[in-house]
Amino acid sequence: MKFGKEFVSQMVPEWQEAYMDYNSLKAVLKDVHNFRRTKIHPRTSSAQASTPGGSALKRRVSMYRAFSGLTGGGRRSSPTSPMSPLRSLEEQEEEVILVNSSRQMESSEARYQTVFLMSSEEGGEYELVFFRRLDDQFNKVVGFYRKKVQEVVDEADELTRQMNALIALRIKVERPDIQPQNNSRSQIPEKIDPPLPINHPVGRPAVMEAIQEVEMSSEDQRPEEEGSSRGNRKGSGNLGAFRPAPLEVLQHVKIHVDPETPISTVKGFLKSSNNSNPAGLSFNKAELKKAEERMIKAFVHFYQKLRLLKSYCFMNQMAFSKIMKKYDKITSRSASKSYLKMVDESFLGSSDDVNRLMERVEATFTKHFANGNRGKGMAVLRPTARRERHRITFLLGCFFGCSIALTVAVLLVVRLRGVFNSPGRTQYMDTIFPLYSLFGFIVLHVLLYAANIFFWRRYRVNYSFIFGFKPGTEMHYRDILLLGLGLAVMTLAGVLSNLDMQSNPQTEKYEKFTELLPLVLLIVVVILLFLPFNVLYRSSRFFLLRCGYHCLLAPLYKVTLPDFFLGDQLTSQVQSFRYLEFYFCYYGSGYFKSRSNKCNSSKVYTTFSFIVAVIPFWFRFLQCIRRLVEEKAPMQGYNGLKYFSTIVALVIRTVYSQFGGNSWRVLASVTSGATTIFSTYWDIVIDWGLLDRNSKNPWLRDKLVIQNKAVYFIAMILNVILRLAWMQVVLGFKETAFLHRTAVVAIFTCLEIIRRGIWNFFRLENEHLNNVGHYRAFKSVPLPFHHDDEDDLKGT
Repeated sequence: MKFGKEFVSQMVPEWQEAYMDYNSLKAVLKDVHNFRRTKIHPRTSSAQASTPGGSALKRRVSMYRAFSGLTGGGRRSSPTSPMSPLRSLEEQEEEVILVNSSRQMESSEARYQTVFLMSSEEGGEYELVFFRRLDDQFNKVVGFYRKKVQEVVDEADELTRQMNALIALRIKVERPDIQPQNNSRSQIPEKIDPPLPINHPVGRPAVMEAIQEVEMSSEDQRPEEEGSSRGNRKGSGNLGAFRPAPLEVLQHVKIHVDPETPISTVKGFLKSSNNSNPAGLSFNKAELKKAEERMIKAFVHFYQKLRLLKSYCFMNQMAFSKIMKKYDKITSRSASKSYLKMVDESFLGSSDDVNRLMERVEATFTKHFANGNRGKGMAVLRPTARRERHRITFLLGCFFGCSIALTVAVLLVVRLRGVFNSPGRTQYMDTIFPLYSLFGFIVLHVLLYAANIFFWRRYRVNYSFIFGFKPGTEMHYRDILLLGLGLAVMTLAGVLSNLDMQSNPQTEKYEKFTELLPLVLLIVVVILLFLPFNVLYRSSRFFLLRCGYHCLLAPLYKVTLPDFFLGDQLTSQVQSFRYLEFYFCYYGSGYFKSRSNKCNSSKVYTTFSFIVAVIPFWFRFLQCIRRLVEEKAPMQGYNGLKYFSTIVALVIRTVYSQFGGNSWRVLASVTSGATTIFSTYWDIVIDWGLLDRNSKNPWLRDKLVIQNKAVYFIAMILNVILRLAWMQVVLGFKETAFLHRTAVVAIFTCLEIIRRGIWNFFRLENEHLNNVGHYRAFKSVPLPFHHDDEDDLKGT
């Protein structure tokens, strides 16, 4: 793989603009190469042929001498050495650039500027442009890296304070007889990690000392953690070298109690807006366990930041090295040595803060959270990425072939045995078809999600970070396809078995068992979804169940992106909720024994059809209300109004589909039209960020991941058409001469699912670009302890 492609593949997607623009610099070097090939080389060869003794070379050297003298005097040879003039000439011949660094008055950051000493040569303006752009890229990279290093250093200070409180809490919980010794300043310092001055340089060793003191504190305070090694230290007489954790720090901290459960949310709402315990800590094991869990997440998150920063530093250094070597190769000069020496001496090449922080984090995490087992600790800090397995590819091909074969078999059975021309056609479409359509809708949604993941990965949309998947557990598009095709095979096998058993005289007597096949398939799917064993992507299944649980109990849980993203998916599966209701009615009432659909005549079923239809929209409405209250964002109020208008339109449409009437038809048309316009505008403008008149891409947005702009216009048109098609399910097209009513409903449901699949890609693309615009490559992790001085700072 060429370095350019490898460089792009190793980029942090959210930091892409902060990397060196390798391709633009290559383009400038291409111009230099083309000019030298067409202009300089022919003239040089002809001049050498016509000028004896290499006068062209002498003229070039004399021009260089004059220019270097103006810029700084050049090197003077010693008159005592006869060889010094020759060495000076060689050194001047090799000297191509001079690199200067200056500090701006506004900040202490150094800016680097390269002086190109050969600009007077023919074609030197191309090389001058190259070095100007190179300096701009280098200053951009150094400034960004310095800023990020400062952020992680500041975060290391906060983690140190958090570890002080955690170790003190461990001692207090496990050995409650120990009391703070405020009078003994020799044993317990007032503050282990004094706050560092704001104007302190970034590469300060105090951060390392603070974390080291955290690691050393409480070394002998936890006998059950260190085991027999404590006994060895006890007899060694070295305990005086360690300072115990300052227990008085517990008098000035509180534990964050965020509303992460419905009970805590209700309690926090009833008590007050402040979720912190005003009395501080109660020193129980539950608090300690929760604090340790949060600190583990914080350390893993922080270590991931350090790894990405280290990769950023290494890849940019490599890029500058590659581009300078390419410059030397094209121009036959020796400028890379001087420039790369400057790179090594700059903050990008000389700062060792990230490496030292990584070492201290590894040592601290291993000692305090892995019981001294480095392998176990590093397995948590560095989760291994999932590898593509050959059996996934094999099973994927097998299921794909089986699904194609079963589809052809179902079509042949329907055609050859005249299933839809038989007297039981209407009965079959009213009962069996809706039961299997539920799985068809799920399969289509899963396949579209797999296509989304494929294109997100292709266009480097960091979906794993946006959804918050645990590193190493995220599913690739092959895994999603495998699940979708596996469910498709089971569904098609059930349909084929149902048709064969129904039309075969030998199995016709097993009519009741035939009707139970869809129920058995549903039970199998539910069992596989809730299976507690570590098979079939347990982490991803539980992630989906957790998000679904949060949707079900909205607004009692804090709303995150995966939660409301799943809620939006459910709004496109309204018909699936209705078919689930039909499952309960059909099998619960025993109608499957006679294959009769009498559910529509039941008042209870009709009443629940209204409730079931609005459930997913109600979830989203409550989520918007929760975000409106928490985030104080007016846009969430407008978004909630959108879902509420959809609920009103859906109820009126359901009434019209049940009872008919011109009045209900007019109301359904007006409300459905209004909510369709509102929702379409929200999709395109708010969720996708398109239709920006002032954008450099007219009517789109400034940043696009797809270069072909026509794709966005096609997506907008399809969104409008498919929304109108979904609205027409109950406004007109109920049944045709060759399509049953349930088939028409299934077609329009599939169109809505397809619309949602298109929406998914552009919605996440817009979220990704927003993160890129703010360089947000990490999510904020809540820390367990809250210090009193933070309240004082907020009060001031």
